[in-house]
Amino acid sequence: MRTAYSVETVRAAERALMAQLPHGALMQRAAAGLAAACAGLLRRVYGARIALLVGSGDNGGDALYAGARLARRGAGVTAVLLNPERAHAEGLAALLAAGGRVASAEAADRAVRGADVVIDGIVGIGGRGGLRPDAAQLARAASDGGAVIVSVDLPSGVDADTGEVRGTAVRADATVTFGAYKPGLLIDPAREHAGALRLVDIGLAAELPARPDAEALQHADVAALLPRPAAESDKYRRGVVGVVAGSASYPGAAVLAVAGALHGGAGAVRYAGPAADAVIARFPETLVSSGPPSKAGRVQAWVVGPGLGDGTDARQALEDVLASDVPVLVDADGLRLMSPDAVRARTAETVLTPHAGEAAALLGVSRERVEAGRLAAARALAERFGATALLKGSTTVIAAAPGSRGHHTVRVNPTGTPWLATAGSGDVLSGLTGSLLAAGLSGRDAASVGAYLHGLAARELGEAPLTAVGVAEELRGVWRDVLTAAG
Repeated sequence: MRTAYSVETVRAAERALMAQLPHGALMQRAAAGLAAACAGLLRRVYGARIALLVGSGDNGGDALYAGARLARRGAGVTAVLLNPERAHAEGLAALLAAGGRVASAEAADRAVRGADVVIDGIVGIGGRGGLRPDAAQLARAASDGGAVIVSVDLPSGVDADTGEVRGTAVRADATVTFGAYKPGLLIDPAREHAGALRLVDIGLAAELPARPDAEALQHADVAALLPRPAAESDKYRRGVVGVVAGSASYPGAAVLAVAGALHGGAGAVRYAGPAADAVIARFPETLVSSGPPSKAGRVQAWVVGPGLGDGTDARQALEDVLASDVPVLVDADGLRLMSPDAVRARTAETVLTPHAGEAAALLGVSRERVEAGRLAAARALAERFGATALLKGSTTVIAAAPGSRGHHTVRVNPTGTPWLATAGSGDVLSGLTGSLLAAGLSGRDAASVGAYLHGLAARELGEAPLTAVGVAEELRGVWRDVLTAAG
């Protein structure tokens, strides 16, 4: 599990640890890790040109001490001080003693453009808002010069707690973070600025609380959650998922949702809707019903919404499903048609799976606001509807319903790829996640595991155009790969 903690939590842990250590020891640990990471990005350290962008906080001190270590190994290290009067005095003295130098204001741009590596120590984790004009100019010079840009703790100009980017921010090739990940490093748009992540252990783990603010599952975590049939299992014990999707205009949505459900671990799939002929033609193992969902037979979870349309039949089918006493996943047209009161009144779990545009409509805000603040939007959806919210997009974010287990910790899916932005892929995800609900996973776990497998399936198809059908067909293979990798 990759866990992330808020700035306030990290700072409290650092204070507790520093009280146990000699003065400056924690910064030296961070600087050593930063210098080692930079050395690893160079073909050789001796003779390399390194520029330090040094702000007035501890990140500037980390950069200066790391620069001193690299200078002692023969690198030519130049510090650009954005606020010379407030630069970390001991770090600056260490750099100068090791043979590093400070660039004059006139030479700063040239030093940055001519560097092999630029270390971004402009703003610390407490920074808010974009870079000031002088810092933004140096960040542009670093990018234009073609240097490898390494950010200290997080790219300057991004919000460590939310992942928001309110103005100009450094776009790093790598970010070396200390002690713990910060939520902004895992969530777009800030994640796009962070590049490759490296966590340096500075001894902080014992001081951090057990409950993180954000987390990202890894193979072992997913493998532990995947449903597996026991020797006495039959198709009903494994879970039956019902799918209410598709219409005369969009029969393919039903087929794709069923495809995802059939690959999601449940023992059987029931389909109730007008696209039964299309579903049976593609998946003859599906149990179909022509009546209302409540008359389709026993299910352990429902998926409702993909391609449903907005007619009277669609509304009645949605109301029928929401009135059930089993977990329900609502997607696509279902999100537009559902009554917020009906969702909040449910006693069984509800999972909502909007993309940014749908989330914006549900929250009454602009799509741009949702995309800029994905963490806040997911939490707001969960709070407003009393449901688990899976916010799809460049970073898929899962926020659990208030009062449910794990509701404090937002989950971030690490496996997504931009190639998933294709018609029908969300229908497959809905079916897959609904099947996991039917197999007994909680809403939070079903949404997290569904998003993880969905993203892995897309990655397996490579950096090339893909189809929703292709993603569904790849799910079996990635399911097996996750179990195999986890041993």
